[in-house]
Amino acid sequence: MNAMWWFALPILLLPIWWHRRKREQHKAELLATSRFLPRAEPRQTRAWRWNDVILLLVRCLMLATAIAWLADPVMPWRGDTVIVAAGTDAKWADQQATQAGLTKADRLTMPAAQTIGWLRAHEREWRPEARLLVLGDVPMPAFVPEFGRRIELRTLARAPEKAERRVHIASERPEQWRRVFAADGIAIDEAPTAKTALIVWDRKDAPPPSLRAPLWLVTDPAAFPELAKAPQVDGLRYADSARGRLWRADVWPPKTADAARTLLDNWQRLHLGPPVYTAPSRTFAASGAAHAPEPSGALRGILMALLVALFVLERILTHARRR
Repeated sequence: MNAMWWFALPILLLPIWWHRRKREQHKAELLATSRFLPRAEPRQTRAWRWNDVILLLVRCLMLATAIAWLADPVMPWRGDTVIVAAGTDAKWADQQATQAGLTKADRLTMPAAQTIGWLRAHEREWRPEARLLVLGDVPMPAFVPEFGRRIELRTLARAPEKAERRVHIASERPEQWRRVFAADGIAIDEAPTAKTALIVWDRKDAPPPSLRAPLWLVTDPAAFPELAKAPQVDGLRYADSARGRLWRADVWPPKTADAARTLLDNWQRLHLGPPVYTAPSRTFAASGAAHAPEPSGALRGILMALLVALFVLERILTHARRR
């Protein structure tokens, strides 16, 4: 859509026309015999000539720069590049770059989760003959991305680290809740700590004001006024509070193994997020069906600075012309 601004370039004819346009009015002088001549209105003639060429050039450049800023152009300037995901083993990255013949290529380091999206948005910045190599454990995207150029991805595909989730149970029926969280990767804290990710509050009294946790499972809403007007989705009420996010359902604690499994799945899906899998090593071939990404705005800062400088120069020249 931004490229449509290039159709505004004919507006550059406006200052050219203005600078060539100059009206001259003949000076009327009284003659002794003018009383015997028929009355005639003064006439104006137009003399087309160049006037203030430097000011004209500055104004044309200013308009062209403004149009370029709106169009947001992309200039291919990058060469061979190796993009390394943050946290990747440096020795392994050097080996892979050497195998690909990109030892002297430029290197960029960025978060692994942003690599694919960043490449998609900035791929037009590379020259057509440039080679791209991506190294590291880049997360697998939901859909196979399409690029307008060839990009090689090499990953380590290491086994994901097991994250331990810590749960504190404050209940008069702790055994029922312990059966719910009897799964690998979940530890029960006898007392809440800074690492506690979930607090089960199955009591009628309110918790201490200083008690904090990212997520609470609440059975009695009377102790949590935030749940009074909380929205409900599939029988689950949730609300954010100063203590953390509050969850409540009428069917807690779960009575069956399936209900307990559903509770754990909801915890994983809604609060902890889906598990992240590393994308396999592969080469993305250039696709003609890949739509051009939106401009990245890499030149907008430079164009804006140039536009301001031209505007100041135009004002100075205009003021000097009037003196």
